[in-house]
Amino acid sequence: MVNKVPVIAIDGPSGAGKGTVSQLVAKQLGWHFLDSGALYRLVAQAAKNHAITLDNIEALETLAAYLDVQFSVTDDSSAVRIILEGEDVSTCIRSEAIGNEASRIAALPGVRAALLERQRAFRAPPGLVADGRDMGTVVFPDAEVKVFLTASAEERAQRRYKQLKEKKSNVIFSDLLEEITKRDKRDAGRSIAPLRPAGGAVTIDTTELTIEQAVDQVMAVCSQRLVT
Repeated sequence: MVNKVPVIAIDGPSGAGKGTVSQLVAKQLGWHFLDSGALYRLVAQAAKNHAITLDNIEALETLAAYLDVQFSVTDDSSAVRIILEGEDVSTCIRSEAIGNEASRIAALPGVRAALLERQRAFRAPPGLVADGRDMGTVVFPDAEVKVFLTASAEERAQRRYKQLKEKKSNVIFSDLLEEITKRDKRDAGRSIAPLRPAGGAVTIDTTELTIEQAVDQVMAVCSQRLVT
């Protein structure tokens, strides 16, 4: 019998800490890492680069199918550089505007279908930590470990506000909170792969947790559920 490559699926809304937690868990285990949300942001960025509007669904599906992207681990192995069409877009795809467009794009069935096999191709020995919104429900329903990270909308808005202020961005907290609330509603209410905990997932609320505490809780779940 062929051994299946194990997957840890970590899902949750924007700002719950799943990106940082997933990277740190992958680093501790020495496993591969997939930031699936980046793929939708990359489609949004590619659409912007090629002046494609979000109502041009056929063009967006083509972009998704032929997305020229590489994930490059930096020397210290603690961060991932994302290269789109030869350009480092690691920072610019994290803007609020791209995030909002990515949320709209993620609701398109054709785009999701085009990206599905690409995401599954990241599953390689010794294992994969996959960060997203439908990793445990759709992309890797057979994942050995399924975690749903969440936090209050207010806490997630506060975290984002702090990040943006550190970058000297001119941002208003109430606007961020409103946008996060709208995005939550949109992601949870879409007909294709709505944002929700996967069956059998362990839900971890990070509202009152540090990153280190959240990582420890995820690693505790992994130690219980991974077959050694």
